[in-house]
Amino acid sequence: MTQVLLGENEGIDSALRRFKRQVSKAGILADVKYRRHFETPLEKRKRKAVAARRKHRFK
Repeated sequence: MTQVLLGENEGIDSALRRFKRQVSKAGILADVKYRRHFETPLEKRKRKAVAARRKHRFK
């Protein structure tokens, strides 16, 4: 579970930015989209392209 604790003089904007960064790093939104019942053809192509780029980068 992702959680962000506010610093003493920290604004809500910076905390929200940190939260979004943590969520994207954890892959939460990607996992939710992956587990959806229906995936549009455009989403499928994008997912495969990203996976191919990731696979090529780590070779």
